Amino acid sequence: MDDPGRILVVEDDADLAALLADELAEAGYETEAVQEAESARQHLDRDPPDLILCDLWLPGTDGVSFLREVAGSPEPPAFILITAFGTIPQAVEALKAGADDFLTKPLDLDHLLIRVRRTMEGRRLRQEVAAYREARDATDFHGIIGQSPPMRALFEKTAQLAQAGGPVLIEGESGTGKELLARAIHAESRRASGPFIAVNCAAIPAELMESELFGHQAGAFTGAVQSRRGLLAQADGGTLFLDEVADMPLPLQATLLRVLQDGKVRPVGAETEQTVDVRVLTATNQPLGEKVNEGTFRADLFYRLETFALTIPPLREREDDLEILAGRFIAQFSQELGRGDVGIAEEALRCLKSYSFPGNVRELRNAMERAVTFCRDGWIQIHDLPDRIQEASPARPPRAAGASDPLLGPAELPPLEEVQYRYVDRVLAETGGNKRRASEILGVSRRTLYRYLERAAPEDE
Repeated sequence: MDDPGRILVVEDDADLAALLADELAEAGYETEAVQEAESARQHLDRDPPDLILCDLWLPGTDGVSFLREVAGSPEPPAFILITAFGTIPQAVEALKAGADDFLTKPLDLDHLLIRVRRTMEGRRLRQEVAAYREARDATDFHGIIGQSPPMRALFEKTAQLAQAGGPVLIEGESGTGKELLARAIHAESRRASGPFIAVNCAAIPAELMESELFGHQAGAFTGAVQSRRGLLAQADGGTLFLDEVADMPLPLQATLLRVLQDGKVRPVGAETEQTVDVRVLTATNQPLGEKVNEGTFRADLFYRLETFALTIPPLREREDDLEILAGRFIAQFSQELGRGDVGIAEEALRCLKSYSFPGNVRELRNAMERAVTFCRDGWIQIHDLPDRIQEASPARPPRAAGASDPLLGPAELPPLEEVQYRYVDRVLAETGGNKRRASEILGVSRRTLYRYLERAAPEDE
């Protein structure tokens, strides 16, 4: 189970301090209690807590003054003030001073634990958002996110190749961000102020591709009512990006090679050539060397393109980047969908890290959009992720039909009541016998849990 955090109780009533510490410890928090501000300061220096639960009136000082003192530290803990004489002006003053919450005595312990949990979750969420923003600012290379060694090496090589003038071949699996890298090359180059035009060769019918790339004269073919500039001419002075270049027809590959060699294009139906100043970037998710061997890609064009080649590693080889990317997408979609600050639970993050992401960054982006859309209470849980990602989690191994289930037992299905007993026992075991935590997981009150255990007791003996 994840570490729920450390809490420091500062309360001059020794009995109440002990009661609060016991309740918080039973709820799973690492808790210590002191009775004056000076002892609390020593804890802050030695082992800073995640949350301070502090009485408004303390020997020698008051809780608001102590709050202001704590709020000035580099990484202040969350802070909840409690008092027996709560008034609206006091609450307003406490919140203005930086308190996360303000509670009045007599305390309802169940209500207190809810407020503590919400405060701790809010603090953790703010820390995650700050970490995501810091990581975003530190690892953004023209919109490409990555701080893993393979990506840092790719960024360095990209910046170097951008200064050259020749064509660049970008290789990588689908969804790795090949067009983003092409745009980064353009942005880093001396052509950055010129146009950047991207075209997907697989999306253009073969019979139209020559006209699209090189343009045509009016009357060159049926339907050519007027002349049209091709994409190469439109990219003059800038960069043309040909995605999925492996799908380009062989005759057109020969024409493209001539353009790369002499910088001249001839529109369909024209009698003269035009000179263009354009840098051609290409990309493919198919091994061009194998295409050459198959006879579907020209060897001379391949050798011309591979002079400067870049390979984007798949996401499964960039484990250090996954959390940063997930955080970037969560922040993006939280803003777009108006969801406020959304965080991701540790269990959900571990589930992401156990998945291979064959669709790479694009698949992760889509998964985070779904998760932000469906999550509740500002936290992405495992059940908010796509089923295929959930099923890849070590916590949920795939099970063959008729196989034994870790909860149900043998392949023959037991009665529902027996399954319920086993589930309650498992939850209690997972929580170390903490009935308060178990009742929260089961979604029942502690009184209901006790009654259930009393009914189950005769069968367990």
